This record gives sequence, C-alpha cells and structure tokens, in this order.
Amino acid sequence: MNNRFEIQFVATEEILLREAIATWGISKRALTSIKFDGGGIFVNNIERNVRYRLVQGDVVKIIFPAEEVSEGLVPQYGKLNIVYEDDALLVIDKQPYMSSIPSREHPDSSVANFVYGYFQQQGLASTVHIVTRLDRDTSGLMCIAKHRHIHHLMSEAQKRGDVQRQYEAIVHGEVQSQSIIEPIGRKDTSIIEREVRSDGQFAHTDVILLQRAKTCGTPISHIRLKLHTGRTHQIRVHMAYIGHPLVGDELYGGDNQIIDRQALHCVSLTFEHPLTKQQLTFSRELPKSLKKLLNDND
Repeated sequence: MNNRFEIQFVATEEILLREAIATWGISKRALTSIKFDGGGIFVNNIERNVRYRLVQGDVVKIIFPAEEVSEGLVPQYGKLNIVYEDDALLVIDKQPYMSSIPSREHPDSSVANFVYGYFQQQGLASTVHIVTRLDRDTSGLMCIAKHRHIHHLMSEAQKRGDVQRQYEAIVHGEVQSQSIIEPIGRKDTSIIEREVRSDGQFAHTDVILLQRAKTCGTPISHIRLKLHTGRTHQIRVHMAYIGHPLVGDELYGGDNQIIDRQALHCVSLTFEHPLTKQQLTFSRELPKSLKKLLNDND
C-alpha cells in the first residue's frame, strides 16, 4: 500500500531550497515532519538539505512521510457519488441524511466512513481530510483532500476566499434578493444551535431570488445563496433571522411536515487546483425531492 505522497517542482530561478519550499506553500510544520518523520527532499534525484542553492531548471521532488490512517474510523463501502478525482482531491455529490464525519448521535455511515473505505479499496493509506463540510441533512458538492499537505493548501485558499461555494434553498415566505451581514455565535442555551448576536463572528450571505411558488398552500421561495464567510449553520441562521427559515429546518423554525430535512443543496463549487493551478468548477442541480416542492402548487 503506497502511503507516501510526492510532489515535484521545477526551479525558475537561483534560490535557496528553503526559500523555494516556502513559496510552494509547504508549511514549516510539514517541513519539520519531512525532515524527522521519514520524508525526503531530492534535487535532480539527489537528496539535499534546505540550505542547498537551486539553479533554474533544477527538478525538486518532495516526499512526505507516511500518513497515519484515521484512528477509530471504521471503513464502509458504497454510497459515494464521485464527481471528480485525481491524485490530490476528491469531489463528491453528498446525499442528505449523511453526516460529514461520525458523531455520538451518528457514529457511522458518514462521508468520512465511506471515503475511508474507498481509500482502502484504492490502496491509499490516508486520513480523510474534508475541505468543505456539509451539515448532515444538506446535500450537494463536497471537496475532500487525499493528503494533509493538500488539505493545508485548500484551507489557506479558503481563508483567502478563493474557494467559492453557492447553494440553492427553498425557504418559507416571499423573499427579496438581498445581502445579509450579521454576526453569528453559539446560542447560550445550546451546544448545537447558533444565532445572530452582537458578540458573534462576522458573517455575510448574499441571497438571490430565483422563483416564488407554493407548496401545500404555503408560499415558498427558491433562492440561490453565496457565502462570503463560512460560519456554522450560516445560511440557516441568516434566513431564520430575516423571517424566512429553510423549509424542513425544524431547528431554526422551518416546517418539517413538508419535507423531513432542510431544503438546502450545494449546487456549485469553484476553486484553483492546489497543484496544477487550473481553475475548476463543478455544478449539480437540485435533487428531485427539492424540485418536487417547487412543482407542488396544491
């Protein structure tokens, strides 16, 4: 089983190897691990230390230490709708009623369980590194890194706002297109629920109206949402705050008699590939269960 991840670069100028490594996004922590935990740095197939001076055209290969597999994570097989895959990344279309990672309430059948099983089938000994997490009842596109270095690069991209996610949702009432800029924090009486509060973290959500309809005689709105920040339950909290909770979102005031999960789907995911620098965009339509709400005019 091959569990040593490798990346390769070509030097474009005369520069210290240490400085080049920093420009390639390899963290000091990763560099220490490469040095002491069984990795290696090679220039033109000869092992070198970070004080080596590169010249233009030198080929640098960095071998990361073997990655320890996830302790306590049980592999499961199936249930992965793979949209894209290469040696660095996996993009899936997550189904609802499926947690991103195991929890006390849902100890198995999570995305992490199935990805771990898939990695085993592929002969990849790696921890599951989820880049873009979704709530259990939210469906749609998720990105998973196959190595901790790739996860680090994607996390840095998220901090810069370079990972763009768009969602579509069905909410109660007749919504207007708008921007919601309200801070979000944990509710004092709950370890799960969040709320808009003055001492919360800055949060910004753009709302675009796509369609108005009725379901079971109740006015609803089909909206597209763009997140400028990534706070826990951000969409759900912001929509509840303006009086238009997600249909099915019982935690934040939605009616779960119409549908038994929040009507929220990640429809678009855009980012620059951390190694190739190619701009990638993935799209998925609303699932049939949510489209049905928009076509039910009874």
